[in-house]
Amino acid sequence: MEFRIEARDPRSEARTGTIITAHGRVETPAFVAVATRATVKALSVDDLREIGVQILIGNTYHLVLRPGAELVGDLGGLHHFSAWDGPWMTDSGGFQVFSLGAGMEHGVGKIAPIFPGEEIPRPKGESLVRVEEEGVWVKSLLDGSWIHFTPEGVIRWERLLGADIILPLDECTSPFHDRDYTTRAMERTHRWAERALAAFEKTRDIGPNPHQKIFGIVQGGAYEDLRRRSARVIGGMGFSGFAIGGSLGRSKEDMYRVLEWTIPELPPERPRHLLGIGTVGDIVESVVRGIDMFDCAAPTRMARNGTLLCVEEEGFRLHIKSAHFRRDGRPIEEGCDCPTCRRYSRAFLHHLFRCGELTYYRLATLHNLRFMVRLMTRIRHAIRAGRTPSPPELLGG
Repeated sequence: MEFRIEARDPRSEARTGTIITAHGRVETPAFVAVATRATVKALSVDDLREIGVQILIGNTYHLVLRPGAELVGDLGGLHHFSAWDGPWMTDSGGFQVFSLGAGMEHGVGKIAPIFPGEEIPRPKGESLVRVEEEGVWVKSLLDGSWIHFTPEGVIRWERLLGADIILPLDECTSPFHDRDYTTRAMERTHRWAERALAAFEKTRDIGPNPHQKIFGIVQGGAYEDLRRRSARVIGGMGFSGFAIGGSLGRSKEDMYRVLEWTIPELPPERPRHLLGIGTVGDIVESVVRGIDMFDCAAPTRMARNGTLLCVEEEGFRLHIKSAHFRRDGRPIEEGCDCPTCRRYSRAFLHHLFRCGELTYYRLATLHNLRFMVRLMTRIRHAIRAGRTPSPPELLGG
């Protein structure tokens, strides 16, 4: 993999570049579409190509549960198994360690309330995770059995899955973990990163993709000294790129500060990925602070739940189930070039959603992902033209 930085915004840390993988190029800043179980829900690979998606990310935890990393490897890896022959990423399952563990105990999750404010939410249930130095025991959501995730085992699974970019096992922390626990989890993540790199070198002959690269993950919660320390440690280990993960604080302002602490400590010539963030405002604010890649399930999940991305609506969100769309013959968004907006009205989508028709899920997901692709394209154009990206300029025409 090669990363070429091609343009920089003179007034911010925003930059454009190209990541070159064995399965194609990714222009950055880029939105990575979430394909948890080797597919983007409701869409085919032809749909993804048509709307301009560049790269997908699968989830190692879910793929190990079903159908199994060994099976995917035997069938040629994710590229052959899914028929998506473009670039793939896989995460380690580290977020599931959090969401099924501390996330259950603290009542925080992937979407709301990932930034919970100061009030501790109601717990969601008991932890399904046991964290040890050797690795993590995670309870299967399928049959209740316990699965052992170790840094070495995760690398082997990801070798079999064959993604172009893989992430090592890490321990995500909650916004409500104290400094002591956050420090211990960060240091454990550093030790796991060393073990993962060693395993990565030893397993080059395993799996269908000998050209894989591995990104390190920076932890440290919302503590400045810990984030800077983690960035320096992970940045000095020889990873091909870096992901920023774990707790980003209790508010979006905390997240922006975390990025401002972290990014200056990382090697500037390598790509930077922000895990799990994908709203319009957060993407733009993160790009100007130097982030190159994003992944988030929110656009596709919102589509399935009746929320469509639209520049004409407050917060860029149109709630299609609302009764006042029953007779609205306009497309979701005027000027959008997605397959849905070219052919179908808000009234028709309202009808499909209210009736529970499966066609709705495909049409809505096509629009929301195309919205994200268009957003990233406009961000890249703005940076290349020497303009600092901002939502009004990017989405106003």
